Amino acid sequence: MTDDIAFMPAMDLVDAYRRGRISPVEATKAALARIEKHNATLNVYCHIDRDGALKTARESEARWKKGEPKGLVDGVPMPVKDSLQVVGMPMRSGSKASSTAPMTEDTSHVAAARRHGAVFLGKATTPEYGLGAVTISPLTGVSRNPWDPSRTCGGSSGGPAAACAAGMGNAALGTDAGGSIRIPAAFNGLVAMKASNGRVPVHPASWVPMLFSVGALTRTVGDQAQLMNVITEPEPRDPNTLPYDGVNYRHTLDEGVRGLRIAFSRTLGFAAYLDPELVEIVADAVEVFEELGARVEEKDPGFANPGGHFRNILFPHFVRFASRFGPEQFALLGDTAKASFENGKKVTIDDHLAALEARAALIRHMHAFHKDYDLLVTPMTAVPPFAADRWGPPELEKTGDIRAWAPFGNPFNLTGQPAISIPCGFTKSGLPIGLQIVGPRFGDRRVLRAAAAFEQARSFVKRRPPLG
Repeated sequence: MTDDIAFMPAMDLVDAYRRGRISPVEATKAALARIEKHNATLNVYCHIDRDGALKTARESEARWKKGEPKGLVDGVPMPVKDSLQVVGMPMRSGSKASSTAPMTEDTSHVAAARRHGAVFLGKATTPEYGLGAVTISPLTGVSRNPWDPSRTCGGSSGGPAAACAAGMGNAALGTDAGGSIRIPAAFNGLVAMKASNGRVPVHPASWVPMLFSVGALTRTVGDQAQLMNVITEPEPRDPNTLPYDGVNYRHTLDEGVRGLRIAFSRTLGFAAYLDPELVEIVADAVEVFEELGARVEEKDPGFANPGGHFRNILFPHFVRFASRFGPEQFALLGDTAKASFENGKKVTIDDHLAALEARAALIRHMHAFHKDYDLLVTPMTAVPPFAADRWGPPELEKTGDIRAWAPFGNPFNLTGQPAISIPCGFTKSGLPIGLQIVGPRFGDRRVLRAAAAFEQARSFVKRRPPLG
């Protein structure tokens, strides 16, 4: 029963609280038990607040007994990515150069979840300052995938994703500046959405605010929609936030996809390599949309690989951020962060401005594309999870770009479009595969609606990692 509780979707858990069948203390103890049992193997929690979590859970339990829950996720246990601020916990960001001091302010979507009664179990691992699509850092080492601990959990929200997938939390909070919440969702069999830029407020700002968004990792699309209801609440201190629209993201989940025009792109027109088994799984999954009444056409969106422009925006921002470090602090940075700093110094003002112009052109291009297509569907990654201690699979070593396995995420950080990763199948060896659904800017509900339709037709929520 304890493991059953640990793997319950968040909204099922809340419903069980409402009916008095489970208490928040039971759910928190179930998650903590799995942390104690499996964290040594997976290395996904870098800070565990057992006492604080149990205290919060007891407070939630008292509210539920009175029939007075605090909010939409009252009593739901969750980890928080260690690049986000949580009051009373350190924020190390995977770096020896970071402070060990406890934070005195929550990041905005952490604060929103707290207002709604979430139970924060602790902080989960990330590559140093989020610089990587796998979770390896000089501070915490290698984090691993619960479906196969020899494999990577992805990144940069890899720790929260692996923790949630392993039953060490019923949902999780992460970030996404280039696929960082969607990639680990795909590798760990979870749902994660990068909302339209500005839809989810962010305060304090990230070191790369133009590309950055915050979001949740969940077991189901319904959970994802409910977390969107929580984290989209107003935060006036974010100058880039959209006006609050008061939308209930769960209300349109059952509208289906009948009549929608969906473009399916295997490569976005430029992916250098695709794992054959993965392509087969994704192509089979896309057929579900046709079965549900959508019109699906194989169509690349028609833009060149924007990865160079992405880097020419990202790296100069990191240079500005790390330039504030004193010499002793800078010396503590790991090799990947130092390489990012040096790469950023090579980016000229002309390079950076050209990247911003290319970003604007890409936004216009995709706006025109979505006049003909309601949604774009792609693989989330080019390969299944690979070895945990590597930055990319060996198949790509000869291409000269070891990170070419993750080309599908960053284009939509550049455009600001909503994009969700949902589980769409498993390899013969039992590794999860993710499908990405991309909508037009501000089409968040449409993306969720399509994801919910797919999940209802082909759900993988009952499947668990073979950890025991």
